[in-house]
Amino acid sequence: MSLGILALKVGMTQVFDEKGTAHPVTVLQAGPCPVLQVKTVEKDGYNAVQVGFLDKSRKRSTRAERGHVAADLSSKRRERIKQGGTADTLSAKADCEPQKHIREFRLTEAASVAVGAKLTVGEVFKEGQKVDVIGTTKGRGYSGTMKRWNFAGCPPATAPRRCTARWVAPARWPATAALAGPRRARRCPASTAPSRSPPATCRSSASTPRTMWC
Repeated sequence: MSLGILALKVGMTQVFDEKGTAHPVTVLQAGPCPVLQVKTVEKDGYNAVQVGFLDKSRKRSTRAERGHVAADLSSKRRERIKQGGTADTLSAKADCEPQKHIREFRLTEAASVAVGAKLTVGEVFKEGQKVDVIGTTKGRGYSGTMKRWNFAGCPPATAPRRCTARWVAPARWPATAALAGPRRARRCPASTAPSRSPPATCRSSASTPRTMWC
């Protein structure tokens, strides 16, 4: 896996090409993402870079979350290390605010970034580069068949009022067993999965450096 960046979806818009054709695009607020931790094979068993996104207030952060990013937070363990009472060493800190979102990117080689560096779109991606987007879908709760499977419902001539289809079983459905494949109503929670569409093209806006068009 290569180094990536965290982003937040802002909304949708459209851009026009040279021929005047409109293309739908998704506007993302990408970065800056401070590097919170750099893992190596010698110490952690694998190479990885841990990055954060969006500052979190110190009032709503736990002591562990503040100590993970701050070097001036006092603790008993840090005092023992300073006094030489243990063989542990203090790891480098980013010296930033606690982060709301923390993710880790595994690398095949040793990381070239240091703790405390801030990753931006221009540093991680290039203009016109194809990227893979992984995000969390919107939760839709308990959805009926018309919303989940795009059922059209009954025609108006069938009933005095428009009715909704209940569910449809597959053609191989036996009367004595329940097989996979029925299109019925059920709960549709939020899920995290890679994008099924083709890889997005990154184009950063010149007026707003933190905005990425995908």
